[in-house]
Amino acid sequence: MRLKLYRAAGMAAAMARVRAELGADALILASRRVGGEVEITAALEPEEQPPMPADPARLAALRFHAVPEALRNGLMRGRLVEALAGTVQFGALDLGLGARPLLLVGPPGAGKTLSVARLATRLVMAGQSPLVITADGRRAGATEQLAAFTRLLGVNLIVASHPVTLARALAQRTAGAPVLIDAPGTDPFDPPQREEIAALAAIADAATVLVLPAGLDANEAADMAAGFAGIGARMLVATRLDMARRLGGVLSAAVGGKLVLVEAGIGPGAADGLVPMTPALLAARLTETTPPMTEHPR
Repeated sequence: MRLKLYRAAGMAAAMARVRAELGADALILASRRVGGEVEITAALEPEEQPPMPADPARLAALRFHAVPEALRNGLMRGRLVEALAGTVQFGALDLGLGARPLLLVGPPGAGKTLSVARLATRLVMAGQSPLVITADGRRAGATEQLAAFTRLLGVNLIVASHPVTLARALAQRTAGAPVLIDAPGTDPFDPPQREEIAALAAIADAATVLVLPAGLDANEAADMAAGFAGIGARMLVATRLDMARRLGGVLSAAVGGKLVLVEAGIGPGAADGLVPMTPALLAARLTETTPPMTEHPR
């Protein structure tokens, strides 16, 4: 609303000035005498701006990806990259010397072990020697899978599936080397499993990172993320972006759990299959051509 003050010798003269400048639609908000003059406070309502035209292609893409309507509406204004940056938190893992250990958690089969292997590969290629620990004493073959990667990297793998043995393993950290801890697959709604993860994180003073695959139902992903956030997760690694056709669950998880998106699994490679997540990368994935699946002839 545009406000202006007008003074004149009399009411008629003051009103004439208002009409001349603001037009017949001006609103008179107040009038009073000031000394020997009349003072009028007038206003003019701004013209309503026409709504921004919808981008049919973007709307179709967000609907295809099953982005919930509440999030979709916020992603329709401006450039998608900027809209994503304003809706979702993006950040980076601290893999530097002296950084807090990273505890990778998530439901069974989310890609935690492979993500640990990929991060270890990144560190070794950068000239660092991380301390890699597996706390997964449940899944058959979990240790062997990670050990196969660490052998290739020339890095020792320590098995520590209990808080006491984890404390001993952490004592072997040298010169503030990065620490990667692979947690067991966890149901965040089961109290004993929640307590187990909380105990591991407390012993390690770890930054807890949720690993969650893309392609999940949006509501399920949001609930899962909120459950892990309740036991300390603050960051999100989204895996299987190369496999999933719909990424609405990734956005729902980040927003529902108030998690910072840090990494994206984009392929099978150990060296290049995990990359930092950015608004530009996610925008590109959301707007890629996604043709409908065709039926194979019988």
